[in-house]
Amino acid sequence: MVRLLTVLFIGLLLEAVGVVLLSQGLKELGAVQRFSVAEILSFVQRAVTNRHLLAGIALEAGFFGCLLFLMSRGDVSFVWPLTSLGFLLSTAAARFILHETVSPLRWFGVFLIVLGAGTIGYTEMQREQAKKEASLEGRAARGH
Repeated sequence: MVRLLTVLFIGLLLEAVGVVLLSQGLKELGAVQRFSVAEILSFVQRAVTNRHLLAGIALEAGFFGCLLFLMSRGDVSFVWPLTSLGFLLSTAAARFILHETVSPLRWFGVFLIVLGAGTIGYTEMQREQAKKEASLEGRAARGH
């Protein structure tokens, strides 16, 4: 489980930094003023050369790779809810890197998400402990 949590933490860091870079890149690009073919092509051309946007996409792809690894090794009911811890990292990154204002009520919502993820992590630890105990009892019953 330590390996899964390590990969999860790395993935969540990739995601948080990736989201910050995507936000910076998109703000640099600005909004599409008119929905014409020429305007959209110009926007796409600027997007594919924007270093913040490209770095953000690469880091988000790294997060997705970590997520694929995690889901191939762990239960979806354990892995997927724990990815919600990314909300904590992303909110902190938005506050301290992008200097966004994050209200106390919003921080409280993030706290509730972390509390839920912690509960899920705790239930996984309980399940693993029960498996170990059952395995030891099975060995003892077989005389090993």
